[in-house]
Amino acid sequence: MKELILGGVRSGKSARAEQLAQASGLEVIYFATATAGDGEMAQRIARHRADRPSHWLTVEEPLALAQALHQHAAAERCLIVDCLTLWLTNLLLLDDDGALAQQQRALLDSVATLAGRIIFVSNEVNMGVVPMDALSRRFCDEAGRLHQQLAAQCDRVTLMVAGLPVFAKGREESL
Repeated sequence: MKELILGGVRSGKSARAEQLAQASGLEVIYFATATAGDGEMAQRIARHRADRPSHWLTVEEPLALAQALHQHAAAERCLIVDCLTLWLTNLLLLDDDGALAQQQRALLDSVATLAGRIIFVSNEVNMGVVPMDALSRRFCDEAGRLHQQLAAQCDRVTLMVAGLPVFAKGREESL
């Protein structure tokens, strides 16, 4: 089972992913893509970490996500990737179009071959106005394409709105 959970900031994306992982009964590995670029982000990361069960393994991987997923995916595991938009930001800030394209392709090519349950979490940022600056527009374009390509490969796509799941693809799972 592969699932993509999208939503705005504080929409309940991570909480939903964690609830699904907990309910799966599988060993859970949490892939954190954020980097602590400032004190506020460090606090967010610490809060997320404190909210997770202590027995879950956390893998911090800001760039080589597909490789890390392949190393840990197994039939008896549930992998949570939180979050794809932070991962995409890390790649965009490298200012290396080759690395960005290679890592995106590696992720998209790997989805079908990953064993076990995979839950991808990402911010839906393309429901508002077009940003004013070029990097922000590029980010929105890249995120939109990534979400479309990943959604096509996932069994379920859920949009979180005010903590409530709206199912865009697939059926609701009882928790």
